[in-house]
Order: sequence, then C-alpha cells, then structure tokens
Amino acid sequence: MSWRPQYRSSKFRHVFGKPANKENCYDGVPITKSVHDNHFCTVNPRFIAVVTECAGGGAFLIIPIHQTGKIDPHHPRVCGHRGNVLDIKWNPFDDFSIASASEDSTVKIWDIPKHGMMKNITTAKKELQGHSRRVGLIEWHPTAGNVLFSAGYDYKIMVWNLDTQDQVIKNPVKTIGVHSDVVLSMSFNTDGSLLATSCKDKKLKVIDSHTGVVLQEANCKSHKASKVVFLGNLKKLISTGTSRWNNRQIALWDQDDLSVPLLEEDLDGSSGVPFPFYDPDTHMLYVAGKGDGNIRYYEISFEKPYLQFLAEYRSYLTQKGMGIMPKRGLDVSSCEVFRFYKLVTTKSLIEPLSMIVPRRSESYQEDIYPMTAGSEPAMTAEEWFKGVHKDPVLMSLKPGSKNSQSIPLVTAREPLSLLEPKRFQNRIEQLEVAAIQERLEQKGTKEQKRLEDKIQSKTWPAFSNGCDLSECAPPKTENELLQMFYRQQEEIRRLRELLGQRDVRVKQLELEIKNTRNCPGSC
Repeated sequence: MSWRPQYRSSKFRHVFGKPANKENCYDGVPITKSVHDNHFCTVNPRFIAVVTECAGGGAFLIIPIHQTGKIDPHHPRVCGHRGNVLDIKWNPFDDFSIASASEDSTVKIWDIPKHGMMKNITTAKKELQGHSRRVGLIEWHPTAGNVLFSAGYDYKIMVWNLDTQDQVIKNPVKTIGVHSDVVLSMSFNTDGSLLATSCKDKKLKVIDSHTGVVLQEANCKSHKASKVVFLGNLKKLISTGTSRWNNRQIALWDQDDLSVPLLEEDLDGSSGVPFPFYDPDTHMLYVAGKGDGNIRYYEISFEKPYLQFLAEYRSYLTQKGMGIMPKRGLDVSSCEVFRFYKLVTTKSLIEPLSMIVPRRSESYQEDIYPMTAGSEPAMTAEEWFKGVHKDPVLMSLKPGSKNSQSIPLVTAREPLSLLEPKRFQNRIEQLEVAAIQERLEQKGTKEQKRLEDKIQSKTWPAFSNGCDLSECAPPKTENELLQMFYRQQEEIRRLRELLGQRDVRVKQLELEIKNTRNCPGSC
C-alpha cells in the first residue's frame, strides 16, 4: 500500500481576501429589497451596475468604476421598466451595452454613454417581448456576439438574436421548453455549446444550447440543487443547494453522467442560498452565502478528492448579492486573482473585495495569470445560429501586451479518437521551436546550421522522444493522452538543454576569437 500525504502543494494555499477601505467603497446606494435569489449587480472594467429600490417600476444605477465614495442620491438611473428589475448583465464584448430582465415580462438592451450617465435613461435600444410571465434570468453567450438567453417564470428559456435592426423583437429564434418549473440558474461551458440549468423542481439538466435537447438530467434525492455552474472545460459541474437534512451543501457532477454526484460536502446549517463562482484560469471555486458575510474558496483538481478546501474569508458585513469583475479588469500588479463587489443592504454600501495571492515580487506573475477570455467575440450571431462552435478569443493580462489572440483549446468534450497527432503539439512547443530557429539565424556556425536544417526538415514534427507519431494510433484514453503530453514535455526540456549547450559553445567561441585578436603575437 502506497502512502499518500494528507496535504498538497498549491500556489493558491495562502490566498486571502482584502476588503477595500471606506474611501474606495460605494456608499449611499439604495440597493433593492427584492427577495429574488439573484446577484443584483454586474461589473465590467468601466462601470458597476446595481439594481436599486424605487417606487413605480424598476430601475438600476450605472456608476463609473472609479467614482467611489458617497453616491449622489439623485444620481441618474436607467428606469424604463414597468416592473421590478430582477437581473442585469453587461455584454461581455461591449462595455457600454447592458441587458436587464424585469417583472414586466420583458428583456431590454440599453446603450450607456461612454462619458457616463448625465440624465435618466428611459428608452431602451432594444426590447425583447416573448415571455408570458416575469423574466428572472438572463445570460449572454460566452463566445458569440449579440446572442442572449433569457429564462422566465413561464418555465421557458428563449434564445434571442440581437443582430437585427428591429427595436422591438417579439419572436425569439428558439424556445427551450424542457423545464416543468421555474429555472433558478443557467451556466455555459467554455465554448457555449452546452447549457446547464437548475430548476425549482430540484433537477439539474445539461442541454444542447443549439437544439434544446436534454443530454443529461439529475434527480438526486440527497441533494436539492438551487444554483449550478460549469467548471470551464473540465467536463464537470458544481451545484449548490441543501441536503436532505436542510444543511447547505455543494455537489460535484460529471457532465456526462448526472445519475450520482462525484462528491457532496456539507457547508453549514444557514438558510441563505449559496452562490458559486468559478475562476477557470486558477481553477478556484468561491462559494458566497446570501445573508452572511463569509466566502469559502476551494481549488478544483483533476483527480480525487477533486475539491480541496483552501480558506474562508469572514466578515460581519452580510451580502445580499455579489458582482464579479472580469479578469481583464483586475490589478495584476498586486497579484489580484478575483474581485467581488458585495452588496451590503444594511449599510447601503457596495464593498469591493480583492482575492490576493501573496507574492514578494512586484513584477508580473505569469504563473497565476494565464491567457484568459478577452473582450472580442469568437464569431457572429449568424455563425452560431448556423451551428458553429468556437473557443473564446484569449488575451494576455501582461501590461503592454499586444492585441488578443485566438488560441484554440483542446476541450475534453471532443472525442479523443478523432484528434490528430499534430493536435498534441501544443503552443509551448511551437514557441520553443520558433525561439530555436530565431537564435540559430543569429548564430553563423556550421554546427548550428546543421541543427537548423534538422528543425526545418519535414520529419521533425513526426517524432517525439524517438517515437514516430505517424505510426502511433491517436490516444483513446485519458491516460494515453497524459502519457503523450508528458513525452512532449520531456522533448521540450531536451530542446531547452540543447539550446543552452549551443549558447554556451557560441560564447566560448566568441571569447576565444576575442582573446586571439587581443593577443600581441597574433599578428
């Protein structure tokens, strides 16, 4: 029997929550008193939007992200709904476009002036009329531009195409009517091909976002799910809810088999709904309970036990809702990996809360900031409605970096048997080979010329650690895929060592030439 330690190393073990001081909070905000279980807040790098309490219809505030401190009680509002606003979401590809859902059974799209709001906005850019009852949830598609999903109390999810000239859209492109009760939450996977939903009947569903067909359904009696979120491209789901003993609980699911959860963990006996937030870049899960001030955070791993508890942030300020800042709006100089905006109703306060990875160096930390989803759509709405799937356009968070790049992700949803061997030549290896070629061009020795010819030869991509990839069958299991990945990592290591040896040899030759020229007897 092999012994395994009870602890595991992690660069996020010491992540801590750092609340903003009073001057950097938003004070005097009339936060809504609605009992609807939602976030009531949405954030982008330019504005923060929050649903407010008002008489006669619904409204929400748009506050510039840097306008902290006391908010003017007469601050302009967006107030075009006839009923209370239940959900708001910024367009992920347009920082000046926001969608709102209301009890008046409509969804409206608003354009916000680039210089901020100087007066109340009452006329929407577009109005979506299709639901017969109030609309409780809206979600933008993560990779296609101007595609919006809405869920109402008529038990229907409607898919809207906003790439039209019509100001009033009465008919959605598609209606998904597979639920028997109110939809409580929606979440997309990385490329938006799958939609996970939780329903008031306590059932989880994984739905094909194009066809509306239910691919998997969970009806677990030991876990009553209220919120669900996709774990990026890990082929897993996290749901939060209650156990059969009414304890707050989180459960981990395999998206291809929802018959039994992979893991269940009780949190506490509080009654507030726990909201899950997942960061696909760091694989960290945050669970914030409505009505309390605590935020638990975990690290998700590929192997058992899957869920590793890291720490818990505690505060006496209870939150009614939460907004999260997109990755492109974080402060990378302070090693900030996540930022919440807590709605504290008792104090009419919005408190920013930064999750910090403690590092001594003030330089850019590439290991905690991988390429992340940017602000450019991967495709148009027309392409998506034709059945196209594309991974998100990624960008670097490094200050001064170039424009976004579209880097394809090898998602776990693709059948491994269909992957070609060249797919496993990842971007790191391509960058290493490009670096070798660039250095060889700068050095003029015959020895390096032979290496350059070897790199540029047609047989180079076909070998990995002496293994002819053209003769190897594509990996059919996860273990075979990992083995091929490790072989490529070993090959990259060998290339680095070889490159280092060549550089040392070049420096030696340059030093000998310099000594020969400086020698008096050389003439």
